[in-house]
Amino acid sequence: MSSTKKEQGKKVRKGLSESLIARVLGAPPKWTIAELEKKFPPRHAAVTDISVISDNPVKLKKHFAPGGLPDGAMVTRVAPSPTGFMHLGTIYQAILDKKLAMQSGGVFVMRIEDTDTAREVPGALDIIMKCMREFGLTPNEGLEGGGAYGPYFQSERKDIYHSVAAELLEKGFAYPCFLSPDEMDEIRERQKAAGFPTGIYGEWARDRDLAEQEIAAKLDAGWVPSVRLYSTGDKSRRIFCKDAVRGGVECPENEEDIVIIKSTDGLPTYHFAHLVDDHFMRTTHVVRDASYLSTFSLHIQMFKTIGWTPPIYIHTSTLDKIDEETGGQRKLSKRKDPEASAVRFLEEGWPPEAVLEYLFNIINSSYEEDRAKGKVKNIWDAELKIKKMPTSGALFDMKKLEWWAKEFIAALPVGELVRRATDWANEYGNDFNKKEIADVDYLRRILSIERDNPKQIRKDFITWKQTLEEIAYFFDDFGAQVSDLKPNKDVLVKFLESFDSKDQKDLWWQKIQNIAAELGIKNGDAAMALRVALTGRTNTPDLYSIMQVMGAERVRERISKAGLRTEERKTK
Repeated sequence: MSSTKKEQGKKVRKGLSESLIARVLGAPPKWTIAELEKKFPPRHAAVTDISVISDNPVKLKKHFAPGGLPDGAMVTRVAPSPTGFMHLGTIYQAILDKKLAMQSGGVFVMRIEDTDTAREVPGALDIIMKCMREFGLTPNEGLEGGGAYGPYFQSERKDIYHSVAAELLEKGFAYPCFLSPDEMDEIRERQKAAGFPTGIYGEWARDRDLAEQEIAAKLDAGWVPSVRLYSTGDKSRRIFCKDAVRGGVECPENEEDIVIIKSTDGLPTYHFAHLVDDHFMRTTHVVRDASYLSTFSLHIQMFKTIGWTPPIYIHTSTLDKIDEETGGQRKLSKRKDPEASAVRFLEEGWPPEAVLEYLFNIINSSYEEDRAKGKVKNIWDAELKIKKMPTSGALFDMKKLEWWAKEFIAALPVGELVRRATDWANEYGNDFNKKEIADVDYLRRILSIERDNPKQIRKDFITWKQTLEEIAYFFDDFGAQVSDLKPNKDVLVKFLESFDSKDQKDLWWQKIQNIAAELGIKNGDAAMALRVALTGRTNTPDLYSIMQVMGAERVRERISKAGLRTEERKTK
Protein backbone atom coordinates (compact mmCIF):
# COMPACT_ATOMS: atom_id res chain seq x y z
CA MET A 1 0.00 0.00 0.00
CA SER A 2 1.10 3.56 -0.50
CA SER A 3 0.18 6.46 1.76
CA THR A 4 -2.33 8.98 0.45
CA LYS A 5 -3.41 12.44 1.60
CA LYS A 6 -6.79 13.88 2.40
CA GLU A 7 -7.71 17.48 2.83
CA GLN A 8 -9.22 18.24 6.27
CA GLY A 9 -9.89 21.95 5.95
CA LYS A 10 -6.40 23.51 5.93
CA LYS A 11 -4.87 20.37 7.41
CA VAL A 12 -3.26 17.69 5.26
CA ARG A 13 -3.83 14.27 6.81
CA LYS A 14 -1.48 11.40 6.14
CA GLY A 15 -2.39 7.74 6.43
CA LEU A 16 -0.30 4.96 7.97
CA SER A 17 2.32 2.86 6.27
CA GLU A 18 1.63 -0.71 5.20
CA SER A 19 3.89 -2.17 7.87
CA LEU A 20 2.35 -0.12 10.66
CA ILE A 21 -1.18 -1.00 9.55
CA ALA A 22 -0.26 -4.69 9.80
CA ARG A 23 0.93 -4.12 13.37
CA VAL A 24 -2.18 -2.16 14.34
CA LEU A 25 -4.50 -4.87 13.00
CA GLY A 26 -2.35 -7.77 14.16
CA ALA A 27 -1.65 -9.04 10.62
CA PRO A 28 -1.47 -7.76 7.05
CA PRO A 29 -4.89 -7.41 5.41
CA LYS A 30 -5.96 -10.47 3.42
CA TRP A 31 -7.52 -8.51 0.55
CA THR A 32 -7.68 -5.07 -0.95
CA ILE A 33 -11.08 -3.47 -1.39
CA ALA A 34 -10.70 -3.99 -5.15
CA GLU A 35 -10.22 -7.71 -4.57
CA LEU A 36 -13.30 -7.84 -2.34
CA GLU A 37 -15.32 -6.06 -5.01
CA LYS A 38 -14.38 -8.86 -7.41
CA LYS A 39 -14.99 -11.57 -4.82
CA PHE A 40 -18.52 -10.27 -4.13
CA PRO A 41 -19.66 -8.74 -7.43
CA PRO A 42 -22.86 -6.76 -7.90
CA ARG A 43 -25.87 -9.06 -8.00
CA HIS A 44 -27.57 -7.19 -10.80
CA ALA A 45 -24.68 -7.57 -13.25
CA ALA A 46 -23.97 -10.55 -15.49
CA VAL A 47 -21.41 -12.97 -14.10
CA THR A 48 -18.52 -13.74 -16.44
CA ASP A 49 -16.27 -15.65 -14.06
CA ILE A 50 -18.20 -17.73 -11.55
CA SER A 51 -14.99 -18.97 -9.96
CA VAL A 52 -14.64 -15.65 -8.16
CA ILE A 53 -17.92 -16.31 -6.37
CA SER A 54 -18.15 -20.02 -5.77
CA ASP A 55 -16.44 -23.28 -6.62
CA ASN A 56 -19.85 -24.92 -6.81
CA PRO A 57 -21.78 -23.79 -9.93
CA VAL A 58 -24.86 -25.80 -8.95
CA LYS A 59 -25.07 -24.05 -5.60
CA LEU A 60 -24.37 -20.74 -7.31
CA LYS A 61 -27.45 -20.95 -9.54
CA LYS A 62 -29.71 -21.02 -6.51
CA HIS A 63 -28.51 -17.65 -5.30
CA PHE A 64 -27.26 -15.86 -8.37
CA ALA A 65 -29.20 -16.57 -11.53
CA PRO A 66 -27.30 -16.41 -14.87
CA GLY A 67 -27.32 -12.84 -16.03
CA GLY A 68 -27.81 -11.44 -12.55
CA LEU A 69 -30.92 -10.24 -10.75
CA PRO A 70 -33.54 -8.36 -12.77
CA ASP A 71 -33.69 -4.60 -12.67
CA GLY A 72 -35.56 -3.43 -9.59
CA ALA A 73 -34.97 -6.67 -7.68
CA MET A 74 -34.38 -5.86 -4.03
CA VAL A 75 -31.78 -7.48 -1.82
CA THR A 76 -32.90 -7.18 1.79
CA ARG A 77 -31.52 -8.54 5.02
CA VAL A 78 -32.41 -9.27 8.61
CA ALA A 79 -29.58 -9.41 11.13
CA PRO A 80 -30.53 -10.73 14.59
CA SER A 81 -28.04 -11.09 17.43
CA PRO A 82 -27.67 -14.40 19.35
CA THR A 83 -28.31 -12.84 22.75
CA GLY A 84 -31.01 -15.27 23.89
CA PHE A 85 -33.98 -13.12 22.93
CA MET A 86 -35.83 -12.86 19.62
CA HIS A 87 -37.76 -9.59 19.67
CA LEU A 88 -41.12 -9.49 17.94
CA GLY A 89 -39.82 -6.36 16.24
CA THR A 90 -37.33 -8.55 14.38
CA ILE A 91 -40.22 -10.64 13.04
CA TYR A 92 -41.98 -7.39 12.08
CA GLN A 93 -38.90 -6.26 10.16
CA ALA A 94 -38.32 -9.67 8.58
CA ILE A 95 -41.85 -9.66 7.14
CA LEU A 96 -41.00 -6.43 5.34
CA ASP A 97 -37.61 -7.75 4.21
CA LYS A 98 -38.99 -10.98 2.80
CA LYS A 99 -42.03 -9.33 1.24
CA LEU A 100 -40.01 -6.67 -0.57
CA ALA A 101 -37.54 -9.26 -1.85
CA MET A 102 -40.27 -11.66 -3.01
CA GLN A 103 -42.44 -9.16 -4.83
CA SER A 104 -39.46 -7.67 -6.66
CA GLY A 105 -37.86 -10.99 -7.63
CA GLY A 106 -34.94 -10.33 -5.32
CA VAL A 107 -33.11 -12.03 -2.44
CA PHE A 108 -33.82 -12.10 1.30
CA VAL A 109 -30.65 -12.59 3.34
CA MET A 110 -30.12 -13.40 7.00
CA ARG A 111 -26.83 -12.81 8.73
CA ILE A 112 -26.01 -13.18 12.39
CA GLU A 113 -24.56 -10.19 14.23
CA ASP A 114 -22.45 -12.09 16.75
CA THR A 115 -19.60 -9.64 17.32
CA ASP A 116 -20.81 -8.73 20.82
CA THR A 117 -19.32 -11.83 22.40
CA ALA A 118 -19.99 -10.64 25.97
CA ARG A 119 -23.76 -10.79 25.43
CA GLU A 120 -23.91 -14.00 23.41
CA VAL A 121 -26.08 -16.71 24.95
CA PRO A 122 -25.66 -20.46 24.27
CA GLY A 123 -28.61 -21.80 22.32
CA ALA A 124 -29.69 -18.37 21.11
CA LEU A 125 -28.98 -19.25 17.49
CA ASP A 126 -31.38 -22.18 17.75
CA ILE A 127 -34.05 -19.76 18.99
CA ILE A 128 -33.44 -17.46 16.04
CA MET A 129 -33.66 -20.26 13.49
CA LYS A 130 -36.74 -21.76 15.12
CA CYS A 131 -38.55 -18.42 15.05
CA MET A 132 -37.63 -17.78 11.43
CA ARG A 133 -38.81 -21.24 10.38
CA GLU A 134 -42.01 -21.29 12.47
CA PHE A 135 -43.06 -17.83 11.29
CA GLY A 136 -42.43 -18.79 7.67
CA LEU A 137 -39.58 -16.34 7.20
CA THR A 138 -36.82 -18.66 6.04
CA PRO A 139 -34.33 -16.56 4.04
CA ASN A 140 -32.99 -17.25 0.56
CA GLU A 141 -29.45 -16.89 1.81
CA GLY A 142 -27.72 -17.30 5.13
CA LEU A 143 -27.17 -20.21 7.48
CA GLU A 144 -29.49 -23.02 6.35
CA GLY A 145 -29.83 -21.52 2.89
CA GLY A 146 -26.11 -21.00 2.31
CA GLY A 147 -25.14 -18.51 -0.34
CA ALA A 148 -22.30 -17.05 -2.36
CA TYR A 149 -22.00 -13.83 -0.35
CA GLY A 150 -21.11 -15.35 3.01
CA PRO A 151 -19.89 -16.12 5.55
CA TYR A 152 -23.16 -15.07 7.20
CA PHE A 153 -21.81 -14.94 10.75
CA GLN A 154 -20.07 -11.64 11.40
CA SER A 155 -17.58 -13.39 13.68
CA GLU A 156 -16.38 -15.31 10.59
CA ARG A 157 -15.92 -12.16 8.49
CA LYS A 158 -13.05 -10.66 10.48
CA ASP A 159 -10.64 -10.74 7.52
CA ILE A 160 -13.13 -8.77 5.43
CA TYR A 161 -13.55 -6.08 8.09
CA HIS A 162 -9.80 -5.80 8.65
CA SER A 163 -9.19 -5.48 4.91
CA VAL A 164 -11.57 -2.51 4.72
CA ALA A 165 -10.19 -1.01 7.94
CA ALA A 166 -6.67 -1.27 6.47
CA GLU A 167 -7.60 0.96 3.55
CA LEU A 168 -9.23 3.47 5.89
CA LEU A 169 -6.03 3.56 7.95
CA GLU A 170 -3.95 3.91 4.79
CA LYS A 171 -6.00 6.84 3.54
CA GLY A 172 -6.14 8.63 6.87
CA PHE A 173 -9.87 8.03 7.29
CA ALA A 174 -9.25 6.04 10.47
CA TYR A 175 -6.60 5.89 13.17
CA PRO A 176 -5.42 3.67 16.04
CA CYS A 177 -6.60 4.82 19.46
CA PHE A 178 -4.87 3.81 22.71
CA LEU A 179 -7.29 5.39 25.18
CA SER A 180 -7.91 3.09 28.13
CA PRO A 181 -11.39 2.62 29.65
CA ASP A 182 -10.35 4.72 32.65
CA GLU A 183 -9.10 7.52 30.42
CA MET A 184 -12.35 7.52 28.45
CA ASP A 185 -14.33 7.67 31.69
CA GLU A 186 -12.27 10.65 32.77
CA ILE A 187 -12.94 12.39 29.45
CA ARG A 188 -16.68 11.81 29.84
CA GLU A 189 -16.66 13.27 33.34
CA ARG A 190 -14.81 16.36 32.16
CA GLN A 191 -17.25 16.76 29.27
CA LYS A 192 -20.25 16.49 31.58
CA ALA A 193 -18.75 19.03 33.97
CA ALA A 194 -18.20 21.47 31.08
CA GLY A 195 -21.68 20.84 29.62
CA PHE A 196 -20.40 19.21 26.44
CA PRO A 197 -21.84 16.10 24.74
CA THR A 198 -19.92 13.01 25.78
CA GLY A 199 -17.82 11.08 23.29
CA ILE A 200 -14.48 11.01 21.55
CA TYR A 201 -14.42 13.85 19.05
CA GLY A 202 -12.45 16.95 18.12
CA GLU A 203 -10.07 18.05 20.87
CA TRP A 204 -11.20 15.15 23.06
CA ALA A 205 -9.89 12.65 20.51
CA ARG A 206 -6.38 12.52 21.96
CA ASP A 207 -4.84 9.99 19.57
CA ARG A 208 -6.30 11.07 16.25
CA ASP A 209 -3.10 12.79 15.12
CA LEU A 210 -0.38 10.60 16.62
CA ALA A 211 2.77 10.38 14.52
CA GLU A 212 3.85 6.98 13.23
CA GLN A 213 6.77 6.96 15.68
CA GLU A 214 4.39 7.50 18.60
CA ILE A 215 2.10 4.73 17.40
CA ALA A 216 5.03 2.35 16.94
CA ALA A 217 6.31 3.17 20.42
CA LYS A 218 2.96 2.33 22.01
CA LEU A 219 2.74 -0.90 20.05
CA ASP A 220 6.29 -1.76 21.17
CA ALA A 221 5.17 -1.20 24.76
CA GLY A 222 2.40 -3.78 24.33
CA TRP A 223 -0.57 -1.47 23.92
CA VAL A 224 -3.43 -2.92 21.85
CA PRO A 225 -5.36 -0.15 20.07
CA SER A 226 -8.88 0.11 18.85
CA VAL A 227 -9.41 1.63 15.42
CA ARG A 228 -11.55 4.78 15.24
CA LEU A 229 -13.15 6.62 12.36
CA TYR A 230 -11.56 10.02 11.73
CA SER A 231 -14.68 12.16 11.54
CA THR A 232 -14.76 15.49 9.76
CA GLY A 233 -18.38 16.17 10.71
CA ASP A 234 -19.64 19.13 12.69
CA LYS A 235 -22.80 18.80 14.81
CA SER A 236 -23.62 22.45 14.24
CA ARG A 237 -24.15 21.62 10.55
CA ARG A 238 -27.22 19.72 9.42
CA ILE A 239 -27.58 17.46 6.42
CA PHE A 240 -30.50 15.73 4.72
CA CYS A 241 -30.41 11.94 4.50
CA LYS A 242 -32.83 10.27 2.11
CA ASP A 243 -35.29 7.73 3.48
CA ALA A 244 -37.56 5.80 1.11
CA VAL A 245 -40.68 6.23 3.23
CA ARG A 246 -39.96 9.49 5.10
CA GLY A 247 -38.28 11.44 2.32
CA GLY A 248 -35.47 13.79 3.34
CA VAL A 249 -34.58 13.39 7.00
CA GLU A 250 -32.72 16.33 8.52
CA CYS A 251 -29.86 15.16 10.76
CA PRO A 252 -26.89 16.80 12.45
CA GLU A 253 -23.57 15.73 11.00
CA ASN A 254 -21.72 13.07 12.94
CA GLU A 255 -18.62 14.45 14.62
CA GLU A 256 -17.72 11.52 16.83
CA ASP A 257 -14.71 9.33 16.12
CA ILE A 258 -16.57 6.09 16.68
CA VAL A 259 -14.75 2.80 17.20
CA ILE A 260 -14.86 0.62 14.09
CA ILE A 261 -12.53 -2.19 15.28
CA LYS A 262 -12.53 -3.11 18.97
CA SER A 263 -9.28 -3.51 20.90
CA THR A 264 -10.62 -6.39 22.99
CA ASP A 265 -11.11 -8.98 20.26
CA GLY A 266 -10.35 -7.28 16.94
CA LEU A 267 -13.98 -7.62 15.87
CA PRO A 268 -15.93 -4.72 14.37
CA THR A 269 -18.57 -2.63 16.08
CA TYR A 270 -22.14 -2.77 14.80
CA HIS A 271 -21.76 0.49 12.86
CA PHE A 272 -18.78 -0.71 10.86
CA ALA A 273 -19.85 -4.34 10.43
CA HIS A 274 -23.26 -3.49 9.02
CA LEU A 275 -21.68 -1.01 6.62
CA VAL A 276 -19.21 -3.55 5.22
CA ASP A 277 -21.72 -6.41 5.17
CA ASP A 278 -24.42 -4.42 3.41
CA HIS A 279 -21.96 -3.33 0.77
CA PHE A 280 -20.41 -6.70 0.01
CA MET A 281 -23.65 -8.66 0.38
CA ARG A 282 -25.00 -6.08 -2.08
CA THR A 283 -27.96 -5.09 0.07
CA THR A 284 -30.16 -2.67 -1.84
CA HIS A 285 -32.71 -1.84 0.90
CA VAL A 286 -32.15 -1.68 4.66
CA VAL A 287 -35.36 -1.95 6.67
CA ARG A 288 -35.06 -0.91 10.30
CA ASP A 289 -37.17 0.86 12.89
CA ALA A 290 -37.20 4.56 13.64
CA SER A 291 -34.91 4.21 16.67
CA TYR A 292 -31.99 4.01 14.21
CA LEU A 293 -32.64 7.49 12.87
CA SER A 294 -30.23 8.84 15.49
CA THR A 295 -27.34 7.08 13.72
CA PHE A 296 -28.56 7.74 10.18
CA SER A 297 -26.09 10.52 9.43
CA LEU A 298 -23.21 8.47 10.85
CA HIS A 299 -23.91 5.58 8.51
CA ILE A 300 -24.32 7.84 5.48
CA GLN A 301 -21.07 9.57 6.43
CA MET A 302 -19.22 6.25 6.65
CA PHE A 303 -20.44 5.10 3.24
CA LYS A 304 -19.36 8.38 1.68
CA THR A 305 -16.00 8.26 3.45
CA ILE A 306 -15.17 4.91 1.87
CA GLY A 307 -16.65 6.00 -1.44
CA TRP A 308 -19.51 3.49 -1.56
CA THR A 309 -23.11 4.14 -2.56
CA PRO A 310 -25.30 3.55 0.50
CA PRO A 311 -28.31 1.26 0.26
CA ILE A 312 -31.80 2.72 0.38
CA TYR A 313 -32.89 3.05 3.99
CA ILE A 314 -36.46 2.47 5.16
CA HIS A 315 -37.07 3.55 8.75
CA THR A 316 -40.41 2.04 9.74
CA SER A 317 -42.65 2.57 12.73
CA THR A 318 -41.74 0.88 15.99
CA LEU A 319 -44.01 -1.58 17.79
CA ASP A 320 -45.27 0.39 20.78
CA LYS A 321 -47.51 0.06 23.80
CA ILE A 322 -48.97 2.36 26.42
CA ASP A 323 -46.77 2.40 29.49
CA GLU A 324 -48.81 1.49 32.57
CA GLU A 325 -46.77 3.77 34.84
CA THR A 326 -46.49 6.91 32.74
CA GLY A 327 -49.46 6.56 30.43
CA GLY A 328 -47.20 7.47 27.52
CA GLN A 329 -46.50 5.52 24.36
CA ARG A 330 -43.20 3.66 24.19
CA LYS A 331 -41.46 0.93 22.21
CA LEU A 332 -42.07 -2.68 23.25
CA SER A 333 -39.32 -3.57 25.71
CA LYS A 334 -37.78 -7.01 25.98
CA ARG A 335 -37.15 -6.33 29.68
CA LYS A 336 -40.64 -5.12 30.56
CA ASP A 337 -43.09 -6.61 28.08
CA PRO A 338 -43.71 -10.34 27.66
CA GLU A 339 -45.38 -9.67 24.31
CA ALA A 340 -42.02 -8.47 22.98
CA SER A 341 -40.76 -12.06 22.86
CA ALA A 342 -41.34 -13.85 19.55
CA VAL A 343 -40.72 -17.22 21.23
CA ARG A 344 -43.52 -16.55 23.71
CA PHE A 345 -46.05 -16.55 20.89
CA LEU A 346 -44.86 -19.99 19.82
CA GLU A 347 -44.84 -21.34 23.37
CA GLU A 348 -48.39 -20.17 23.97
CA GLY A 349 -49.57 -21.61 20.70
CA TRP A 350 -50.41 -18.53 18.66
CA PRO A 351 -50.78 -19.48 14.98
CA PRO A 352 -47.73 -17.87 13.37
CA GLU A 353 -49.80 -17.00 10.29
CA ALA A 354 -52.19 -14.95 12.43
CA VAL A 355 -49.31 -13.07 14.04
CA LEU A 356 -47.88 -12.34 10.58
CA GLU A 357 -51.25 -11.14 9.31
CA TYR A 358 -51.71 -8.85 12.28
CA LEU A 359 -48.24 -7.36 11.90
CA PHE A 360 -48.63 -7.02 8.14
CA ASN A 361 -51.92 -5.19 8.63
CA ILE A 362 -50.01 -2.64 10.72
CA ILE A 363 -47.69 -2.18 7.77
CA ASN A 364 -50.44 -2.25 5.13
CA SER A 365 -53.73 -1.00 6.59
CA SER A 366 -55.73 -2.07 3.52
CA TYR A 367 -54.81 -5.72 3.97
CA GLU A 368 -57.72 -6.59 6.28
CA GLU A 369 -60.28 -5.26 3.82
CA ASP A 370 -58.58 -6.89 0.82
CA ARG A 371 -58.49 -10.21 2.70
CA ALA A 372 -62.17 -9.96 3.64
CA LYS A 373 -63.15 -9.24 0.03
CA GLY A 374 -61.12 -12.19 -1.22
CA LYS A 375 -58.70 -10.03 -3.20
CA VAL A 376 -55.74 -11.75 -1.50
CA LYS A 377 -55.38 -15.10 0.28
CA ASN A 378 -52.53 -14.17 2.62
CA ILE A 379 -49.85 -11.56 3.15
CA TRP A 380 -47.64 -12.99 0.43
CA ASP A 381 -50.35 -12.25 -2.15
CA ALA A 382 -50.76 -8.64 -1.06
CA GLU A 383 -48.77 -5.81 -2.59
CA LEU A 384 -46.55 -3.82 -0.29
CA LYS A 385 -45.93 -0.19 -1.21
CA ILE A 386 -43.01 1.45 0.56
CA LYS A 387 -44.48 4.94 0.34
CA LYS A 388 -47.57 3.83 2.28
CA MET A 389 -45.72 2.28 5.21
CA PRO A 390 -46.47 3.88 8.59
CA THR A 391 -43.76 6.02 10.13
CA SER A 392 -45.16 6.74 13.59
CA GLY A 393 -45.17 4.18 16.39
CA ALA A 394 -47.83 1.50 15.99
CA LEU A 395 -49.64 0.38 19.14
CA PHE A 396 -49.47 -3.36 19.63
CA ASP A 397 -53.05 -4.46 20.32
CA MET A 398 -53.44 -7.95 21.83
CA LYS A 399 -57.22 -7.83 21.34
CA LYS A 400 -56.80 -7.20 17.63
CA LEU A 401 -54.26 -10.01 17.43
CA GLU A 402 -56.81 -12.28 19.11
CA TRP A 403 -59.30 -11.36 16.39
CA TRP A 404 -56.83 -12.36 13.66
CA ALA A 405 -56.11 -15.62 15.46
CA LYS A 406 -59.82 -16.48 15.83
CA GLU A 407 -60.41 -15.78 12.16
CA PHE A 408 -57.45 -17.89 11.12
CA ILE A 409 -58.32 -20.91 13.27
CA ALA A 410 -62.00 -20.72 12.29
CA ALA A 411 -61.00 -21.09 8.63
CA LEU A 412 -58.87 -24.20 9.19
CA PRO A 413 -60.22 -27.59 8.15
CA VAL A 414 -60.86 -29.76 11.21
CA GLY A 415 -58.07 -32.14 10.29
CA GLU A 416 -55.56 -29.28 10.18
CA LEU A 417 -56.89 -27.89 13.44
CA VAL A 418 -56.34 -31.28 15.08
CA ARG A 419 -52.83 -31.54 13.64
CA ARG A 420 -51.79 -28.06 14.73
CA ALA A 421 -53.13 -28.49 18.27
CA THR A 422 -51.46 -31.90 18.49
CA ASP A 423 -48.11 -30.59 17.27
CA TRP A 424 -48.21 -27.80 19.83
CA ALA A 425 -49.13 -30.16 22.69
CA ASN A 426 -46.31 -32.55 21.79
CA GLU A 427 -43.73 -29.76 21.86
CA TYR A 428 -44.97 -27.36 24.52
CA GLY A 429 -47.94 -28.93 26.31
CA ASN A 430 -48.20 -30.33 29.82
CA ASP A 431 -49.13 -33.90 30.74
CA PHE A 432 -52.85 -33.17 30.63
CA ASN A 433 -52.54 -31.64 27.15
CA LYS A 434 -50.85 -34.82 25.96
CA LYS A 435 -53.77 -36.88 27.32
CA GLU A 436 -56.15 -34.63 25.39
CA ILE A 437 -54.48 -35.49 22.08
CA ALA A 438 -54.01 -39.22 22.76
CA ASP A 439 -57.36 -40.24 21.21
CA VAL A 440 -57.23 -38.54 17.82
CA ASP A 441 -60.76 -39.55 16.83
CA TYR A 442 -62.24 -38.17 20.07
CA LEU A 443 -60.25 -34.95 19.67
CA ARG A 444 -61.43 -34.59 16.08
CA ARG A 445 -65.10 -34.97 17.11
CA ILE A 446 -64.64 -32.39 19.89
CA LEU A 447 -63.07 -29.84 17.57
CA SER A 448 -65.73 -30.47 14.93
CA ILE A 449 -68.50 -29.02 17.14
CA GLU A 450 -70.14 -25.98 15.50
CA ARG A 451 -67.92 -26.16 12.44
CA ASP A 452 -70.42 -27.64 9.99
CA ASN A 453 -71.98 -24.30 8.99
CA PRO A 454 -69.41 -21.99 7.32
CA LYS A 455 -71.67 -18.98 7.92
CA GLN A 456 -71.95 -19.56 11.66
CA ILE A 457 -68.68 -21.27 12.49
CA ARG A 458 -67.47 -20.94 16.06
CA LYS A 459 -64.72 -18.40 16.67
CA ASP A 460 -63.68 -18.96 20.27
CA PHE A 461 -60.30 -20.59 19.64
CA ILE A 462 -57.36 -18.18 19.84
CA THR A 463 -54.22 -20.21 20.52
CA TRP A 464 -53.49 -23.94 20.61
CA LYS A 465 -52.91 -23.69 24.35
CA GLN A 466 -56.22 -21.89 24.89
CA THR A 467 -57.98 -24.32 22.53
CA LEU A 468 -56.95 -27.29 24.64
CA GLU A 469 -57.92 -25.42 27.81
CA GLU A 470 -61.28 -24.61 26.26
CA ILE A 471 -62.10 -28.27 25.57
CA ALA A 472 -60.61 -29.66 28.79
CA TYR A 473 -64.05 -30.46 30.25
CA PHE A 474 -64.46 -33.25 27.70
CA PHE A 475 -61.88 -35.30 29.57
CA ASP A 476 -62.53 -37.28 32.74
CA ASP A 477 -59.21 -36.30 34.31
CA PHE A 478 -60.43 -32.72 34.24
CA GLY A 479 -63.90 -33.44 35.57
CA ALA A 480 -66.81 -31.03 35.78
CA GLN A 481 -65.75 -28.02 37.84
CA VAL A 482 -69.02 -27.44 39.70
CA SER A 483 -67.73 -26.52 43.13
CA ASP A 484 -69.19 -23.00 42.96
CA LEU A 485 -72.17 -23.84 40.73
CA LYS A 486 -75.43 -25.43 41.87
CA PRO A 487 -77.28 -27.20 39.07
CA ASN A 488 -80.93 -27.98 39.73
CA LYS A 489 -80.92 -31.60 40.96
CA ASP A 490 -84.55 -32.16 39.95
CA VAL A 491 -83.67 -31.30 36.35
CA LEU A 492 -80.77 -33.73 36.41
CA VAL A 493 -82.86 -36.59 37.84
CA LYS A 494 -85.70 -36.14 35.36
CA PHE A 495 -83.34 -35.78 32.42
CA LEU A 496 -81.64 -39.10 33.21
CA GLU A 497 -85.05 -40.77 33.40
CA SER A 498 -85.82 -39.91 29.78
CA PHE A 499 -82.29 -39.59 28.29
CA ASP A 500 -81.59 -41.54 25.12
CA SER A 501 -78.37 -40.78 23.24
CA LYS A 502 -80.08 -41.82 19.99
CA ASP A 503 -82.59 -38.96 20.20
CA GLN A 504 -82.44 -36.44 17.38
CA LYS A 505 -81.92 -32.84 18.43
CA ASP A 506 -85.60 -31.83 18.12
CA LEU A 507 -86.75 -34.67 20.39
CA TRP A 508 -83.87 -34.01 22.81
CA TRP A 509 -84.90 -30.36 23.12
CA GLN A 510 -88.59 -31.27 23.50
CA LYS A 511 -87.71 -33.44 26.47
CA ILE A 512 -85.88 -30.53 28.12
CA GLN A 513 -88.88 -28.28 27.49
CA ASN A 514 -91.17 -30.87 29.08
CA ILE A 515 -88.93 -31.03 32.17
CA ALA A 516 -88.95 -27.24 32.46
CA ALA A 517 -92.74 -27.11 32.19
CA GLU A 518 -93.16 -29.86 34.78
CA LEU A 519 -90.85 -28.08 37.27
CA GLY A 520 -92.22 -24.63 36.52
CA ILE A 521 -88.90 -23.17 35.36
CA LYS A 522 -87.63 -21.59 32.14
CA ASN A 523 -86.36 -23.77 29.32
CA GLY A 524 -83.00 -22.00 29.50
CA ASP A 525 -82.68 -22.71 33.22
CA ALA A 526 -83.27 -26.40 32.64
CA ALA A 527 -80.66 -26.48 29.87
CA MET A 528 -78.25 -24.55 32.08
CA ALA A 529 -78.52 -27.18 34.82
CA LEU A 530 -77.42 -29.82 32.32
CA ARG A 531 -74.68 -27.60 30.90
CA VAL A 532 -73.20 -26.96 34.34
CA ALA A 533 -73.44 -30.61 35.34
CA LEU A 534 -71.64 -31.77 32.19
CA THR A 535 -69.02 -29.06 31.72
CA GLY A 536 -68.76 -27.03 34.91
CA ARG A 537 -69.38 -23.95 32.78
CA THR A 538 -72.25 -21.62 32.07
CA ASN A 539 -71.11 -20.81 28.53
CA THR A 540 -70.26 -23.53 26.01
CA PRO A 541 -70.90 -24.45 22.40
CA ASP A 542 -74.05 -26.35 21.40
CA LEU A 543 -75.08 -28.56 24.34
CA TYR A 544 -76.64 -31.28 22.20
CA SER A 545 -73.40 -31.63 20.21
CA ILE A 546 -71.40 -31.80 23.44
CA MET A 547 -73.56 -34.70 24.69
CA GLN A 548 -73.27 -36.51 21.37
CA VAL A 549 -69.48 -36.28 21.44
CA MET A 550 -69.18 -37.21 25.12
CA GLY A 551 -71.32 -40.31 24.63
CA ALA A 552 -74.10 -41.79 26.76
CA GLU A 553 -71.92 -43.34 29.43
CA ARG A 554 -69.94 -40.18 30.15
CA VAL A 555 -73.11 -38.04 30.10
CA ARG A 556 -74.91 -40.28 32.61
CA GLU A 557 -71.88 -40.46 34.88
CA ARG A 558 -71.30 -36.69 34.87
CA ILE A 559 -74.94 -35.82 35.51
CA SER A 560 -75.24 -38.43 38.29
CA LYS A 561 -72.11 -37.15 40.05
CA ALA A 562 -73.26 -33.54 39.73
CA GLY A 563 -76.60 -34.46 41.28
CA LEU A 564 -74.89 -36.15 44.21
CA ARG A 565 -72.65 -33.14 44.79
CA THR A 566 -75.65 -30.86 44.71
CA GLU A 567 -77.41 -33.04 47.30
CA GLU A 568 -74.32 -33.07 49.54
CA ARG A 569 -74.21 -29.26 49.55
CA LYS A 570 -77.87 -29.08 50.52
CA THR A 571 -77.34 -31.34 53.55
CA LYS A 572 -74.33 -29.44 54.88
